Amino acid sequence: MTNIKIKAIDVYHAQKTVPNEFYYDHFEKQGQNIVHFLEIMGRENRFVIDNEEENSITMAVEASKQVLKKAGLTGNDIDMLVFSTQVPEQTCPTNAIFLHHAIQGKKDMVIYDMNANCAGMTIAVEQASRYMLSNPHVKTALVVGSDYLSLLANPDDVMTYANFGDASSAIILEKTDEQSGFIDAMFEVDSGNRGNILFPEKGLSNTLKGKDKGDSMRWLPFDGAMSLPYVYEMFEKILKRNNMTIQDIDHFCLSQFAHVNIKKIQERFDIPDEKIIYVGDRYGYTGTSSPFVALYEGIEAGKINRGDNLLFWTIGGGHEFVTMLFKY
Repeated sequence: MTNIKIKAIDVYHAQKTVPNEFYYDHFEKQGQNIVHFLEIMGRENRFVIDNEEENSITMAVEASKQVLKKAGLTGNDIDMLVFSTQVPEQTCPTNAIFLHHAIQGKKDMVIYDMNANCAGMTIAVEQASRYMLSNPHVKTALVVGSDYLSLLANPDDVMTYANFGDASSAIILEKTDEQSGFIDAMFEVDSGNRGNILFPEKGLSNTLKGKDKGDSMRWLPFDGAMSLPYVYEMFEKILKRNNMTIQDIDHFCLSQFAHVNIKKIQERFDIPDEKIIYVGDRYGYTGTSSPFVALYEGIEAGKINRGDNLLFWTIGGGHEFVTMLFKY
């Protein structure tokens, strides 16, 4: 039986580390005390681009070159390339075209960009896995998630300015006869929240016509815990339909958006700390790559090993939720 396994994963992040103290001082000047906010979000540091050269594409190139080297492959070995970002450096041509050129990819390759906001890379891995199972000619895929989120941050908004970090993760999927790899994924959508997070706030057409600045993301305050009933339901459904229980999951690679929500998920399912991979205190919130940065750090720390059952979960603006099962 053919399966789709994770052959290798790597991460590239911005080089500048910005500690909480910088943001405490910044917002104190505006009359705001954000100590409690950063505590519940789980932040201590974050990696932030501080130069004119780096962006979503350059971070993706570095992460991709690193993972290809780790896997002992070249761009010529890749049959499919998916670039996930919500901060595209280009809309035409695709960002994937620039990445294809940088890794010297072959001509007969499936490549495209996709944007599902913060849910993007998880959905891209699911979509690539299912496509590879159906297409006999695609044996390897490179899936990259890369967001330059600090570019969209509003200095007057604590949620975006003090919360975001800049990073990219690249993962190589390959066909295998081993009893490991992609198991299943499922989705939930609540489009009633489509106006909570907007960029450009007034739309691209109004921005280009000079009717809006479009220089930062609008993030309306809302209760992030609103997503938790969806999470609980999805976990139960996907495990049940795959004849698994929560105890069968060895590690959880969840959205690193808010540590407080991870804690609530832990409490709901009685998940021990050692099964949770949390890196948001070091990276900040990196958007689309978030669950895979957690996967990478879990592997690097020796916590995640071959054969482990993994559960991924994340959320995209709007909102769309994705849960995925994978045997590493």
